[in-house]
Amino acid sequence: MAKYKSLFNIEGTLGEVTFYKSKDGSYVRRKGGVSKNRILNDPNFVRTRENLTEFGNTAKSGKILRRSINSLLVDAKDSRITSRLTKVLSKVKNEDLVSPRGQRSVAIGLTTPEGQAWLKKFDFNNRANLDSVLMAQYSLDTSTGEIVITDLVPNVEISSPQGATHVTLNAGFLNVDLSTETADLQLSNLVNLPINGIQTTATLTPTAPATGAGQSFYFLKVAFFQEINGIQYPLNNGAFNALQLVEIV
Repeated sequence: MAKYKSLFNIEGTLGEVTFYKSKDGSYVRRKGGVSKNRILNDPNFVRTRENLTEFGNTAKSGKILRRSINSLLVDAKDSRITSRLTKVLSKVKNEDLVSPRGQRSVAIGLTTPEGQAWLKKFDFNNRANLDSVLMAQYSLDTSTGEIVITDLVPNVEISSPQGATHVTLNAGFLNVDLSTETADLQLSNLVNLPINGIQTTATLTPTAPATGAGQSFYFLKVAFFQEINGIQYPLNNGAFNALQLVEIV
């Protein structure tokens, strides 16, 4: 695969060469490869078919998880969230030590401590990692999903971007069963604070414990706003908002 520079923007196939664009620039590669029919039917490609099946199931698990928390994720994600999450979930899938190759799943991998460890502390916005944004200690009650940040001083313990005047904190408690594609998300109250030196205890309590089978996921979100004439506007469309999966049970 080569990167090319040209006076003209070219996309598509010319003879045996394919031109295409990605976020990282323009590339060129030779046309070719094994036919789809051979991959699907040739016994020599059985391992390839197994890998493709597992990759598809892993990508589907990521889609279920993202959609389950869309109300949190909508303004706290980066452009590579899909590929980043799929990569981590592939490692979770590898912790499924009971299913045959080609049938390993994220759902079973998540039942293991090793699988949970891969996904725990995952940041959905790589431009704003929670551990770099929120320096204060917090406690989590896994039975209710409540998160408490005691004696928080916003202008000392929150790394806020330039232009931010206020910060909003909230939590999410999710139960999701990837094998049945069922999910229940319960959101906490919003705690909105001016970014100043006033000490405040933020208590984020979901409306009810999430219900259902599968695993329990706990999220903490920090969002920034700029107040103009008494109205708070999302800062830079949420580019600096942090959302992290802080615990899995």
